[in-house]
This record gives sequence, C-alpha cells and structure tokens, in this order.
Amino acid sequence: MLEEVERWLARRSWSAADRPLDQLLAAKAGSGTTVSVVLPALDEEATVGEIAAVIRRELMTGDVPLVDELVVLDSGSTDRTAEVAAAAGARVEPRDAILPRLPALPGKGEVLWRSLLVTTGDVVCFVDADLKEFSADFVSGIVGPLLTDPDVDFVKAMYDRPLGSLSGQGGRVTELVARPLLNLHWPQLAGFVQPLGGEYAARRSLLERLPFPVGYGVELGLLVDALHTVGLDALAQVDVGVRKHRHQDGRALGRMAAAIYRTAQLRLARGHLVRPALTQFERTAEGFVPRTYEVDTLERPPMTEIPEYARRHAA
Repeated sequence: MLEEVERWLARRSWSAADRPLDQLLAAKAGSGTTVSVVLPALDEEATVGEIAAVIRRELMTGDVPLVDELVVLDSGSTDRTAEVAAAAGARVEPRDAILPRLPALPGKGEVLWRSLLVTTGDVVCFVDADLKEFSADFVSGIVGPLLTDPDVDFVKAMYDRPLGSLSGQGGRVTELVARPLLNLHWPQLAGFVQPLGGEYAARRSLLERLPFPVGYGVELGLLVDALHTVGLDALAQVDVGVRKHRHQDGRALGRMAAAIYRTAQLRLARGHLVRPALTQFERTAEGFVPRTYEVDTLERPPMTEIPEYARRHAA
C-alpha cells in the first residue's frame, strides 16, 4: 500500500460514533447545508418501507432535522414498492417521469443520475433499498464528515458484509474484480473497504460534474472520477457496522463484474474499445446453453451539461 494511502486511512477513516447527532445538527445549522437522501428501488416492497420509516423517525423529526428530503426513485417496479415507500413517508419519483425527453435506460446508475434533477440538497446521500435490519447510522454516519469538514466532498460507507452465516464473505464482486482493479490501476483508492457499496454521500457540487455509468459500474466510476476531480484527501469512509441485504446468484454477479470491468476499461482507454458482450452458460434439458448479454457500459454526461438542470439551478 502506498504511504499516501496509509496516511489517508489514518486521517480520513472514521466510525459513525465519532460524530454524535447533536454535533451534526449543530454543524448543519451553522452551515445551512441541506441534505437529500435517495433510495434507488426496483421491486423492493419487502424492505424499502422499513428503511424509509427509520430515516423519517430518527433523522427527520422536529428534534432531529438532519435530513431535509427523502426520495425513493422507482425505476419501474411491478410490485408495491411505490405504495409502501409513500406510506412510510418518502416522496416517490418515477424514473420515467424525470427528464422525459430522454428515454430512460435500464440500470442503477441511470436512476442515481436522474435523482439529481428531483432533489435539492447540497449533500446527496444514496442508500440501497434492499437493506435489512437498517440503521440510521448508514445515513448519519456518511453525511457526518460532509457537514463537519469542508474539505471532504465524497464519503463511502464501510461495513462488514456477511454472506448468510459467514462473516465478511459478502461482496464477492468487490474482492474478485473491483479490489484488484483499483489496487493495480488506481492504487490511491486501495484503502476503501467497500468501493462498490451502494451507501455513499457527496456534495452536489461534485456529483453534478461527474459522468454516471448507467449500470452496475456506477459506484466504481464515481469513485475513480471523484479521485481525479477532487483528489484523495477530499474522499473519506465511515464505519457504519454491518450491512445485510439480498444477495444475487452467480450469473448475475458475472454480469455485474463485466460491467464493472468495462467501466474501468473505459477510464483507462477511452475510445479504443469495441462494444462488449458477456456469454454465460446455463444447463438445460438439452445440455449447456449459451446466453449472451450486452455489458451495460453507456454513461450519462455530467448533470451540468443538461439544459433542464442548468436552468433550474440558475434560477
């Protein structure tokens, strides 16, 4: 590990307990900073309501007004995600109603990118909607450094990620794909415990300047681009405990890995790569059958290049 990263780990890695809520509220009041929380959701009726309810109850009451805006970005759910989220007190925004002149593409990054158009906070906090046993520390912990340290622009959550009863065995794509890529090509980012985690917060002034990969590569893409835009010392991470969520099967993880690898490739050699595809195999009655998928590598431009966003913020 680079000496620079060792110093960064000591200076820019914290625990959620390091910043009590009263300290965060005082910092927020003093700075006038507003906070938006975004939950990207697709068919998450089983978990999105509890997450929204915890945020409303613990971080949006009169005594603890840490979060100003709670938005669930519904990317075309066919279950009761929108209904459950609204009943829990979140504002639900359908993906396809945002920037309708530009047809939506499938993918998590697309939803996160569009969320900038329907939120107002100076700090935007993203939280995955499939978390179980959700703690408000996931929000207050990663928002904290942005409220108390003006030199911090981007904060990732770090946590233990169990796989069933096996502690620390979740995050298979992180360990097999993302961590090797970052250590080899962006060694300054080797200190991030959960580089692909879906819980992170950043200043709007940074997010609006970054391109967003539309699919599973969004977390790696934002992290790498944030490093190049504001430098390592403006990045941080906060320990929020344990993250429990729904795990994907091996084939889905393969598609995620391909998208993440391709996102890295694009940042290493823009303009020199062919359009990729990934072939996987599934056993059927006829034997192993190939299934080929396009790798989602399209990216949306920085939000500052979108006229609707520019007009809104100029006003």
